Amino acid sequence: MAKKVKFYAVWNGRQTGIFNTWEECKKQVEGFDGAQYKSFESKTEAENALKRNYFAVLNPSAKQSSNGKLIKTPKPKHEALVVDAAWNTKTGDMEYQGKYLQNKLFVFKKGPFQDGTNNIGEFLAIVHALAFLKQHNSDLPIYSDSKTAISWVKKKKANTKLEPTGRNNELFDLLERAEKWLRDNNFSNKILKWETEDWGENPADFGRK
Repeated sequence: MAKKVKFYAVWNGRQTGIFNTWEECKKQVEGFDGAQYKSFESKTEAENALKRNYFAVLNPSAKQSSNGKLIKTPKPKHEALVVDAAWNTKTGDMEYQGKYLQNKLFVFKKGPFQDGTNNIGEFLAIVHALAFLKQHNSDLPIYSDSKTAISWVKKKKANTKLEPTGRNNELFDLLERAEKWLRDNNFSNKILKWETEDWGENPADFGRK
């Protein structure tokens, strides 16, 4: 599986600009106090972002006060389930997990699954959380930091381009079951975006960045 190329914009670091690899970006930001950087899918996107305010790029939906400063979204204080996935770029292994937001207790942890993707993990994590909450008659909201996975759940379809490899048959079976669950079940749980830049890392994060 070919590794997706990314470009890194650095607003504040030892050197600023666009860097073609994480290794180059890391040299500029690791250990640098107040480092500001973000990855993008294309060089053009990175270049355009670098021309804008760093915080506005991170949270484009944030409102601005009269003095132009961004108004941060308040961190949720209510109980919820938070989910996240991790994908190893070297091995292709993927895993996902869910925790309660307030007490950080694990609700589930699945994987690793061979030859997966991060988006698939994020999608399966949300559906797993929905099924768990429905089983326990709970209307708790679910937080995910993946816009892609949230959109897949809303469409009840994982729009993945992942190809079968013979080692990921279990994943495709899980995807089929997850999509069927979404088609066959109604739920009232809100699926919300975890605002990492305002609130810090998702509590369900694997801590491997």
